[in-house]
Amino acid sequence: MCGRYALTTEMEALLPRLQGPLPEGWRQHYAPRPQVRPGEPVLLQRQEHGRLEVGLALWGLLPEWSRDPLERRRPINARSETVMEKASFRGPWRHRRALLPADGFYEWQSRTDQATGKTWKQPWLFRRRDGGVFWLGGLWDRWIGPDGSEVESCVVLTTRPNELLARVHDRMPVVIPDGLEEAWLEPADGPALRALEPLLEPWDPAAWQAVKLEAMPGETSIVPGTHPAAAPVLDSPELLPPPTPPP
Repeated sequence: MCGRYALTTEMEALLPRLQGPLPEGWRQHYAPRPQVRPGEPVLLQRQEHGRLEVGLALWGLLPEWSRDPLERRRPINARSETVMEKASFRGPWRHRRALLPADGFYEWQSRTDQATGKTWKQPWLFRRRDGGVFWLGGLWDRWIGPDGSEVESCVVLTTRPNELLARVHDRMPVVIPDGLEEAWLEPADGPALRALEPLLEPWDPAAWQAVKLEAMPGETSIVPGTHPAAAPVLDSPELLPPPTPPP
């Protein structure tokens, strides 16, 4: 799964990657931070009514057909292998795909303390070696309440791990290659939709690196038996270690 990601890039540097108008209120919700968490408004690129635009959506999908937004569990990930089978994801997969900009993501490796026998989670940071921004493949939806209020939300697609991820976790996020943004965002059915399926496969890790963390950004230590992401976090991009340049 993908339960945290990083976007530490300043908006001025991110703008060349984004297409279309920025959403109202983005200044109140966007700030570079090393941990983007479920339930937060996240920046995404999408296409609607034939126009590319940038949106803000809550991370955790609320399907458009939900009766009550408070009664449903809101998934943060969607398995790419079954995205056409799940009622929550079928429509968004066909017509509301999204790109979430990121410059890192986290996975946790299950470990056992040999002295005590207690299990704990070792955090790992995965990112491009050049430290650049990449696209997480996602889906979005819009729920409209009886009073006309709207909630826009999203999920991150996941796939099988490549060789870099496999030693840490059995899932990883889908990453859409640069240059295929418009093809990914274009609503599609039939052959055009099936043509996107190769993008859901594990991606080549050659230009990527895995960084073993002593703790999640803003934390001082890992406590055996406690999930690191549960501790309070101070959001500052400087908390991440610098990327290792390519050899």
